[in-house]
Amino acid sequence: MNPSVSILIPNYKTPDLVRLCLRSIRKFTPPDAVRIIVVDNASCDASRNYLRSLDWIRLIERTPVDIAGLEPARMHTTAMDLALREVDTPYVLSFHTDTIVYSPDWLEFLLGRINRDEKIAGVGSWKLEFIPPAKRFGKKLEVVENRVKQLLGLKKPEVRFLRSHCALYRTDLLRQYTHGFSEGKSAGKSIHKYLTEAGFIMEFIPPELLIRYMEHLNHATMILNPVVGSRRTSSPKARKALEFRLARYGDILADDSLDR
Repeated sequence: MNPSVSILIPNYKTPDLVRLCLRSIRKFTPPDAVRIIVVDNASCDASRNYLRSLDWIRLIERTPVDIAGLEPARMHTTAMDLALREVDTPYVLSFHTDTIVYSPDWLEFLLGRINRDEKIAGVGSWKLEFIPPAKRFGKKLEVVENRVKQLLGLKKPEVRFLRSHCALYRTDLLRQYTHGFSEGKSAGKSIHKYLTEAGFIMEFIPPELLIRYMEHLNHATMILNPVVGSRRTSSPKARKALEFRLARYGDILADDSLDR
């Protein structure tokens, strides 16, 4: 059986995250269904050693010279394009090390969404997070406030696109109509624009539906690497919250058998 989906995953100095991400894919995905391509952005740490130990991934190793002068976002997008060059499957899935799957139906779900119509070129989400009921009302007020500011010309309209923490594309359309992930600062933004302008559908999956299959630990890489993170993501509070969320996956992190 030939894999139908190539999963592209950039890594930067996050040993526990990349271990958890890959083990969750391994645990909940038929092994012959996917090809996993990981690009290590010159981590030179335990995460690179871990990746080297896996014989079921394709590992691309970048050197410090390769990423010299690149901002974190640019380091990420260029890594995605390095992986994209090696894709030979009908579908390509962009992924982050802080995206964790926990349902055996996750891949079937995404393929089912994109195959509902041949005009659907990509499926994914803008944000993938659970918002507690107590905060939902405040979020709604924030949306209304932003729309009022946009109408008054005080704020530019928000441009939404399928973000790279989980976005499934048709490979042939991605190659025919776009310039890959590294055009612009945000991975996937120009892809969304070009495919939409070409008349294809880019489907946003409601986060409350997608979180039945996976979780995105937002900003986890920056929280674990405060040198590249903002003041907000490098705070002790943010790290404590991330550690609490990671603890929920202790069984996967402890299961070394998933590496074989």
